[in-house]
Amino acid sequence: MSRSSQLRILMTTDTVGGVWTYSSSLASSLAAKGADVTLVMMGPRARAGQLEMLRGSRVRLIETDLALEWQDPEGQDLAQARRVLAKLEAGIRPDVIHLNSFREAAFAWRAPVVVVAHSCVNSWGLACRDTSWLGEPKWRRYTERVTAALDTAQAWVCPSQSFHDDIAEIYRPRSRGIVIWNGIGPQGFAGRKQDVIFAAGRIWDRAKNIEVLAAAAPGLDWPVQVAGPADECPSASVTWLGHLPHEVMRAHLRQAAIFASPALYEPFGLSVLEAAAAGCALVLSNIPTFRELWSGAALFVDPTDSKALRRALAGLCTDDRERVRLQRAAFEHSLTYSLTRTTSAYLSLYEELLAVHHAPAPMEVRA
Repeated sequence: MSRSSQLRILMTTDTVGGVWTYSSSLASSLAAKGADVTLVMMGPRARAGQLEMLRGSRVRLIETDLALEWQDPEGQDLAQARRVLAKLEAGIRPDVIHLNSFREAAFAWRAPVVVVAHSCVNSWGLACRDTSWLGEPKWRRYTERVTAALDTAQAWVCPSQSFHDDIAEIYRPRSRGIVIWNGIGPQGFAGRKQDVIFAAGRIWDRAKNIEVLAAAAPGLDWPVQVAGPADECPSASVTWLGHLPHEVMRAHLRQAAIFASPALYEPFGLSVLEAAAAGCALVLSNIPTFRELWSGAALFVDPTDSKALRRALAGLCTDDRERVRLQRAAFEHSLTYSLTRTTSAYLSLYEELLAVHHAPAPMEVRA
């Protein structure tokens, strides 16, 4: 019998950004090892391509209409969230609560709680140098709830040491935090590449910093393609592909020779990992997370300097030897971040928390 057999896990998720990719992959991997996993969706409903990522798995999906905490900083949906999640816990009777958002950790759960910090509004604002609005009452309440959640949880997890340090500095949690890198399943090295520069990110998200890539694109010999929603196209030199289903995104990555991410803020960067696993040469912003995770396997540039980004991309377009070296280095380094390793780390954490949770209380000694 595997150590995950009979383990019941209630895991929350959302469909905005990389949390869905992370949670659906991890939940499927845990289920494949014998765990009984219920994935509880909050925020916008999943698109057909997202639901396809769970096809063939043993994961049970429950959709709710509960608001995401950063979309509801005033907490108008808080009472309803308490009722819905308490009812789900009573019915599922999970051994572990795995939350991919913060505020729900402060609810009255019976099972031990793990909070995974994928991002937060305060660290986003600091990285983007846009903090004036964080003093508004609704965002102060958001900060108070995140702090309470981190203090209440039995453990909190970050996908990189850099982001762990940010969370510790901002919120000073009383509970302990650990680092578990995100991971993906094995990918075959894609050796046949096209002369394409690829990127991914929402144009309206300042953290992704796609505007700098758009400013760097004119004059490049190779076409620049960007996956992600865009209300308007800021540069005719970029092909805007809109939202792509996960498998279509992977197909583009397997074809592209170069992947660029000039992000100002990235707690981990699953799209970078998938690009590396697909054999893309990486051109990344020189921020702590990327240096931590991809040192020696990427070319780093100042994310505020579009001219430096253009020079780096132009150089790789013409330097076949260096481009191939970086492609191979990125692929080999991507093997460090395997889904198997990630799953094993979470199972070890669950077991540790359950051991503490079920340990008998110390006897009171009376004088």
